[in-house]
Amino acid sequence: MTDRGPNTAEPAAPPAAEGLAHGGAAAYWRQTLWAMVGIQFVMTAAFSMLTPIMPLFLPVLGVESEAAIAIWAGVLNGITSLVAAFASPLWGQVADRHGRKLMLLRSSLAIGLFTALMGAAGNVWQFFAFRALMGVFAGFSSAAIALVASQVPEDRLGYSLGWLSTGQLVGSLVGPIIGGLLADMTGSYRVPFYVTSATIFLAMGLVWFAVHEEFSRPVLGSGRRGTFSSLFALITTPALLALFFVLLMAQFGVRTVQPIVTLYVKEMVGNLPNLATLAGIAFSITGLANVISAPFLGNRSDRIGYRRVLLICLAGGTVTTLPQAFTDNYWIFTAERFAVGLFIGGLLPAANAMVGRLVSRAERDAVYGMT
Repeated sequence: MTDRGPNTAEPAAPPAAEGLAHGGAAAYWRQTLWAMVGIQFVMTAAFSMLTPIMPLFLPVLGVESEAAIAIWAGVLNGITSLVAAFASPLWGQVADRHGRKLMLLRSSLAIGLFTALMGAAGNVWQFFAFRALMGVFAGFSSAAIALVASQVPEDRLGYSLGWLSTGQLVGSLVGPIIGGLLADMTGSYRVPFYVTSATIFLAMGLVWFAVHEEFSRPVLGSGRRGTFSSLFALITTPALLALFFVLLMAQFGVRTVQPIVTLYVKEMVGNLPNLATLAGIAFSITGLANVISAPFLGNRSDRIGYRRVLLICLAGGTVTTLPQAFTDNYWIFTAERFAVGLFIGGLLPAANAMVGRLVSRAERDAVYGMT
């Protein structure tokens, strides 16, 4: 399969890729793929439990005014990603030398620990510190993408990343509803943090027992580039630079809205007893749309080209996001979030598959860490 859209050159298949067709990882790639799809589901379901309740947890931590809650909600959502942006390339380099499975174990251990500590935080500054520290050790999703991309045949890359994204998206579908229900049923915003922590440790166990990685440690002087040379290559390669910018803008557009969705729902429906559940539904409806569209778009990207699918998703996501700003009805708002979710479902798999085709297998860990 060579069609990946216009202006995308076909890279030479490295020796590792050829090995996938004859023994080696070929015996395990399907097992690894489906194990990682399930693990991504568990991890995302666990972590997305916290998304709708975090703004509601802030008054418990001493943040009282609506303006301060909105500001802190954005800061707390952003600090983890900001710290992770600096740490991820370094972890990508470690993965390049020691394997991606080790990075999954390292990341899940740290995320589970710091999530439990967030639930026990006594004030917003402690919560902020735990979120920042979690960012240092984050990177589970990028390690999962790199592991799957390194184990599957090249002509199944879009298909595999589409299914990996589906596991993540199904998790984002059920997680917010579970988190909202837990908070409303127990009357405590701390309980979902502890449940999330326990679930992440479960995912860590699944990685340990269910994931097989075919990995050969590189020898010194084997020609693999280091973290900073990979970053330089990213900056100086036009195709990768364009993709990096697209991913940056897409993630910015999606994540900018997330911290205020719960507050927006509260503005529309008032301070109802089931507010956390309604906020969870508003998050989960996007995940439902992702689940519907991601496998289809991932499979189509292998056939009609990643670039074409990426352009369709970007255009559709833009058109369906704007009306949300002018909506004051909860159910119309959820319908609009469903619409935008249909396009988001194909965006990241197509972009990640394009990145995977533009770099060698040896370079994917560091590059995925930066994207």
